[in-house]
Amino acid sequence: MSEPRPEIAEFLRHLSDERQLSPNTLRAYERDLSELQAFLGEYLGRGEWSWSDPEVDRLALRSFLGWCGRKGLSRRSTARRLAAARGFFRFLHGEGRIPTNPGRAVRAPKMDKRLPGHVTEREIREVFVAAEQRAAENTLAGARTLLVLELLYGSGLRLAELHGLDVDDIDTRTGQMRVTGKGSKQRIVPVTEASLRALERYLLRRSEVGARGTDALLVNARGGRLSTRSIQSAVRGSLDVAAGARGLSTHALRHTFATHLVEAGADLLTVKELLGHVSLSTTRVYTHTSRERLLRVYRDAHPRTE
Repeated sequence: MSEPRPEIAEFLRHLSDERQLSPNTLRAYERDLSELQAFLGEYLGRGEWSWSDPEVDRLALRSFLGWCGRKGLSRRSTARRLAAARGFFRFLHGEGRIPTNPGRAVRAPKMDKRLPGHVTEREIREVFVAAEQRAAENTLAGARTLLVLELLYGSGLRLAELHGLDVDDIDTRTGQMRVTGKGSKQRIVPVTEASLRALERYLLRRSEVGARGTDALLVNARGGRLSTRSIQSAVRGSLDVAAGARGLSTHALRHTFATHLVEAGADLLTVKELLGHVSLSTTRVYTHTSRERLLRVYRDAHPRTE
């Protein structure tokens, strides 16, 4: 794939400076827009073209969506690429680089409502029983994995938020934690008693690996900040002990956190703040999960549903 055009690089700088998006999100934008650039080169059939060309229009974007589908991309992935293209063309139009924004008239592919993967209360108990048994061996890896699970499930953290935590971000006196989320926005979230107990055990092991040169909460055996890949691997291995949790990722624990809160009667506004969502509409997916549970209970309990 060819180097992104200068306009794409300018847009990425804009996203970084103005919206303070994470490096992972910026890389996703760059990949999506590089694919759009590659497609337009094929679509227009010439090497020399500009974003302001009349042929770079609504029809071209609709053809791009079809191209994504032929490549085997899911509707969700295709919709994400369209969102990136819309934002890019909106930026170019705002800068006066193109006369109109062709993305405004293109509809995103209709997606089936998909409930987030999550773990049942029985399964999460199985996961923690196994993790606590391993932590009882008093190894760095065992104590660290238990803390990772407690923070992901107990506080609903994203993987990047957990990875970026420093020791001083957790106030053991108040039982609260400072989290830096998307767009470098900070929020304060509660920390469970179980997490604080796991933290106390883990810090003893952390001190043994010479981690005094870093502020990172989660460290590897050499004392450096633990990688996101290592966190994912530890979580996947832990979730595999429960049949219904096999194959799920770190994000499933965040979904489980929210699902269990909603099922226990927590209001969506509270869950929204705890998750760090910007919009309540993002949090509303958990009402579908709750409705599924209500229907299941109804069918099991009502004598006329047999």
